[in-house]
Amino acid sequence: MNEHDHEETHSAGAWIQENLRIIVSVFIVAAIALGIYSYSQRAEIANENEDIAQLLDTKGEEASATDDGAMTEDTNGDKMMATTDKKDSVIITEELSQETDTAFIEKAAKGDGTTHLARRALAHYLEKNTDSSLTSEHKVYIEDYLRKHAAHKGSVNPGTSVEFSKASIKEAIASSKNLNQYQLNHLKQFSHKVSAYR
Repeated sequence: MNEHDHEETHSAGAWIQENLRIIVSVFIVAAIALGIYSYSQRAEIANENEDIAQLLDTKGEEASATDDGAMTEDTNGDKMMATTDKKDSVIITEELSQETDTAFIEKAAKGDGTTHLARRALAHYLEKNTDSSLTSEHKVYIEDYLRKHAAHKGSVNPGTSVEFSKASIKEAIASSKNLNQYQLNHLKQFSHKVSAYR
């Protein structure tokens, strides 16, 4: 090996040229690792939001048409079955909510899930126990709390009744008031999608 070859192998340019494959491979591996890390972070956030995301199942929130009529809402938010006759309009009101001394019993209409029923129970409770300090974010938290603590487990079908105790609603409201600003800001992404809270 002559002196000229020896100097060339020690120069930076020659080293990069000789090791170009290794350098490119390191960059590719680093880029893949960064992508995997980024994806895993998004997956963790998605898992964290999974319970609350179920609240936003808007299936059945819009009025659904039937052969005999259409679901409508009265001023209290209770759903009614409106049927039409060729000669005149007839409205048949089907009570979907009952109140006892200790609870609200909500009956599911088509498309309702436990979250919809919890939302309705909270609305009925707040009609009689107004709390102006509750924001939309608090309400999203409360209905999720009620859904998780409902005695009814399993699927909800039209006609299924779910009971929400007034004590449980009070607990949920008290618990919601302990949320910090970060948690409330986190819930905004869900509350703005709930038409009842806009």
